[in-house]
Amino acid sequence: MQPLENRMRAALKDVFGYDDFRPGQYEIARRLLEGGDALAVMPTGAGKSICYQLPALLLPGVTVVVSPLISLMRDQVQALVQMGVRAAYINSSLTEAQCRKALDNAARGVYKIVYAAPERLLTPGFAHFARSAQISLVCVDEAHCVSQWGQDFRPSYQRIPEFMAQLSARVPMGAFTATATARVKDDIRAMLGLVSPLEITTGFDRPNLFFEVQHLANKEKPLALRLYLASHTDASGIVYCSTRKQVDEVYAGLRAEGYAAARYHAGMPAEERAQSQEDFLYDRARVMVATNAFGMGIDKSNVSYVIHYNMPLDVESYYQEAGRAGRDGQPADCILFYAPGDVRTNRFLIEHSAPAEEVDEALAAQLRAGQEERLRRMTFYCHSKYCLRAELLRYFGERAPKECGHCSVCAPHAQRASLTHALASRAKKQSEAQAKAVDAGLLERLKEVRLAFAKREGVPAFVVFSDAALRDMCAKLPVTPAAFLQVSGVGAKKCERYGEAFMRVIREYTQAQ
Repeated sequence: MQPLENRMRAALKDVFGYDDFRPGQYEIARRLLEGGDALAVMPTGAGKSICYQLPALLLPGVTVVVSPLISLMRDQVQALVQMGVRAAYINSSLTEAQCRKALDNAARGVYKIVYAAPERLLTPGFAHFARSAQISLVCVDEAHCVSQWGQDFRPSYQRIPEFMAQLSARVPMGAFTATATARVKDDIRAMLGLVSPLEITTGFDRPNLFFEVQHLANKEKPLALRLYLASHTDASGIVYCSTRKQVDEVYAGLRAEGYAAARYHAGMPAEERAQSQEDFLYDRARVMVATNAFGMGIDKSNVSYVIHYNMPLDVESYYQEAGRAGRDGQPADCILFYAPGDVRTNRFLIEHSAPAEEVDEALAAQLRAGQEERLRRMTFYCHSKYCLRAELLRYFGERAPKECGHCSVCAPHAQRASLTHALASRAKKQSEAQAKAVDAGLLERLKEVRLAFAKREGVPAFVVFSDAALRDMCAKLPVTPAAFLQVSGVGAKKCERYGEAFMRVIREYTQAQ
């Protein structure tokens, strides 16, 4: 038997296509493989999923991953299947017959990973599965949902220990979240019953993100948005609005001007929401205009900007939503349009919103008080005269330098002296930097091949290969299977499935130069 580290690194390369672990991944995965508990706080795009997917592959039996997000479960399962890993999900998008079939398969060892919504864990069908299957690991994604001090409190998360108690033996547990203050981490540890967990916070900083706050009157926001989009016509991005009415207005304005925009909010029919999400994932729509109902679990790597048309309710939500930009490591913009009326709108939303799940009056009042405090901290951020990156990092308890050189406070020249000029010049610099790094013509050809595979297989393009993987192909120009396996994000299964088609394009393109 190979030493554990060798087996871990072999799986990382063969299945996921990576030569090395990102910060924190190896330590967390090893802890779970050795039978210990772990608590990982890793920002969006830091690679949390590998921390539990890799141990799941190396452990006997099946791993249960608890997640509140239907879209995340579907995307994760799609991506795993593309890599040759059998996985399934159990949630309200399936019929009862489909759930039974999936659980039967899981109990028979068909799947290595089963994703489940928290409210499913204590149903009779899932309880039967838990007693009959060999469960080796339980992981909790979006673990901050267990805490009433978190921004997405769900009482169903507090019943996860009941599910753990049903198992024939205590198995290791991993808890994962992108945003957690010290108080929320204390709750996660206590309420999930973690036993002496290895705790790793990899750092909230995302150096490729440019943070900016623009103080605008409401009537100025449509022009500011159009100016930005006019200088980013080929880019994919999200525009967040605080109300459904605002989403509809911004969406209608963009469509009237010819932008390939989609919209998403909870007031739309489910089929229309699903179509909008698919259009965005498949790049048929370049701009998604949405409330915060959109985005959790959307693993789209080539989002190059996130614009908040209104101030969000809290720093946690803002950082999580902004963090959907730049997941491919490329430069990306996180811009917040702030108007004084945003505070009034958010207070109204707090007063009239219901918790995600039913709670008693005393707890509801406590949750509202927490929301008010978080709104106050968010407002401070919008008025900060200090480094915006440092403000965000300090909020999550992390030390930060006084200046980052890459936000609208530290680099005011990058902000709008003349909005049109600054946005256009920054876009030009970014596109020039990217053009130097890769051959734009070859990159375009590779994207065409990727799109053809995606259409044929009915998956988003980034599930085939991320933009970062295509750029690495442009840099390395692999023309043999061994060389193709050296591309970041190419594992054995993907090399076997797609390698020849992509290498053929690279050969033909380089020979024609």
